[in-house]
Amino acid sequence: MHIILLGAPGTGKGTQSKLISKKYKIPQISTGDILREHIESKNKIGKKIYNILKKGELVSDNIVCDLVYEKIKKANYVKGFLLDGFPRTIQQAKYISNLNIKIHFVFEFIVPDELILKRISGRRTHIQSGRTYHIYFNPPKEEGKDDITKEKLVIREDDKIESIKNRLENYKKNNKKLTEYYLEEKKLKKLKFFQLDGTKKPNIIYKEIEKIIESKN
Repeated sequence: MHIILLGAPGTGKGTQSKLISKKYKIPQISTGDILREHIESKNKIGKKIYNILKKGELVSDNIVCDLVYEKIKKANYVKGFLLDGFPRTIQQAKYISNLNIKIHFVFEFIVPDELILKRISGRRTHIQSGRTYHIYFNPPKEEGKDDITKEKLVIREDDKIESIKNRLENYKKNNKKLTEYYLEEKKLKKLKFFQLDGTKKPNIIYKEIEKIIESKN
């Protein structure tokens, strides 16, 4: 089974992808995770990606497609995968289509900008372990400190307000065409496409997704 999760940053794609991946035993491919891995390794491509994301800009289609393809061609992705946050542009969508991989489900999460800003700007990260917190929804026991090591939590560059606003603007530029593309694919019965209310509680959203997969698969 091949599934795509679409939605602006902060709409809950990561949470749902982990639940779906666990339930249906298909590996998750998160473009955000892939980009962060390269940034943390501080290799040439990682430094380039860091500078792009710092400004709230989108990493080019060529870079993202190459990195995603590297993951897809690995043996453990042959029987299925879940794409979290990819594609983000028409070019990326067509890239996946040209690989002749049948996509079964596309889920798009819809969340108002104000809530997205609140969700992302409230994130705090413990860099050394990757543990994340949220000042509103999942605060640390002690303000600004990791629960386990008591080391300082930081705001990632791409979680700062100006960067979030730029990311949302970039997302909207591409998303209308992307949605139209998948609606057309749905009409042609090439895949099943659903838009979901991302403001609901994660467990309720997941039950909706599970019901769709079980009834349509």
